[in-house]
Amino acid sequence: MVDSIAATSLLGHRPSFSSYNWKYAATKHNCRLSFTKLMDRKDGFWHVKHPIRSMIKAQAAELTREAHSYREEDRIPRGFRPGIDSGVDSRPGLWPPENKADNPALKNPLLRQERMGCGWLGAIFEWEGVLVEDNPDLEKQAWLTLAQEEGKSPPPAFMLRRIEGMKNEQAIAEVLCWSRDPGVLKRMGSRKEEIHQALQGGIYRFRSGSQTFLNVLVHHKVPVALVSTRPRKSLERAIAVIGIEGVFSVIVTAEDVYRGKPDPEMFMYAAQLLQFIPERCIVFGNSNQTVEAAHDARMKCVAVASKHPVYELGAADLVVRHLDELSVVDLKNLADIEAVELEPELEMEVEAEDDRPPSTSVGVHDDFW
Repeated sequence: MVDSIAATSLLGHRPSFSSYNWKYAATKHNCRLSFTKLMDRKDGFWHVKHPIRSMIKAQAAELTREAHSYREEDRIPRGFRPGIDSGVDSRPGLWPPENKADNPALKNPLLRQERMGCGWLGAIFEWEGVLVEDNPDLEKQAWLTLAQEEGKSPPPAFMLRRIEGMKNEQAIAEVLCWSRDPGVLKRMGSRKEEIHQALQGGIYRFRSGSQTFLNVLVHHKVPVALVSTRPRKSLERAIAVIGIEGVFSVIVTAEDVYRGKPDPEMFMYAAQLLQFIPERCIVFGNSNQTVEAAHDARMKCVAVASKHPVYELGAADLVVRHLDELSVVDLKNLADIEAVELEPELEMEVEAEDDRPPSTSVGVHDDFW
C-alpha cells in the first residue's frame, strides 16, 4: 500500500515511503527518520506506527479528491445517451447546436423531414459583383476623394485591396489608421458612402444570369439572405431600383455587425436569422475574402468570377462566371452534410501500402560486432 501511494502520487510531491527509502533508512545511520522510528514490532510482526498510518490515510484521501476534482458542470448526467457519433462533443448543451436544422415546432412531420434532408438549405448572397454589376474603380475613387477632403495621404493600391469587403469604420481605424475616435469614424464612413453613391449615380443592373438564378431559388422555396457592408438605406434603395423587393428573407447590413470580411460575423448572423446551422448555408461571393470568411463560418462558398479570374478563386467549393451555370442539384450536393468521404482516403492508404518498395534492410547477428 505504501509503495503504490508513492508511485501513483498526483500531487507532484517527493515520495516519502518508497521502497528505496526503506532500504536507505535500514542501512544508513545519518537518515532523518530511522527504521525503528517508523515501524513498531508487535506480536512478532512489524507495524506502521499510528502517526505514520494517519499520514498515509491523509495522502490517500488527497489522491481521491484530486482524481475527482473536475467541475460539476463537466459531468454527464446519469440518464444521458449521446446516440450516434457525429464527430463533435456529445456533452449536454453542445450538441445538437442551438440553431439546429430540425424544428420541433413544425407539427407536420413531412415538413420536418424535408427540413432535415440534404435538399433543405439557405443561400446567402453578396450584393455587388454577385447579383448586380460592380465597378471596383468607383470604390477606389471614393477612398481617394475622402483622403483628399480629410487632408490624408492617398492610400496605396495594396492597402485598397486589403480593405475590400471591410466596413468603412473598420478600414479607417485598423488599416488606414486615420482616426480612432468613434465620432470621427462614423462621420468619415458616412461621407465615404455619400461619395460612392454620387459616383454610382443610382444606376443598378443585374449581372447576366443572376435574375434567372434568383427566380429558380424562389420557385424551389429556398430561403435567401442578402449580406453587404453598405448602409441599410443605401441597400434598400438599390433593391427598390432593381425591383426585387420581398425576395430576401433576411438582409444584413453594416449596422447589424461590428466587423466586415474576412471576419465571418456577417454570415454567421445571417444563418442565425435564417434559423439554419452553418453547414446548411451556401455563400455566394466574388473574392477570396468571402471564401475565407465562409469557410471560417463552416459554410460552403460559390465564387463568382466577376472582378477576379477563375484561377485566383480556387479555394472556393465551386467557381462560376455566371450564376445561371448552377442548378438546384449542385446546391443540394454542397449542402449534403451526411455524405461520407472516408472511403477514398482508405483506398489511398491501401494503395500506398501496396506500392511500398521492398525492404532492403539486412539482418545482422547481435554478436557480429
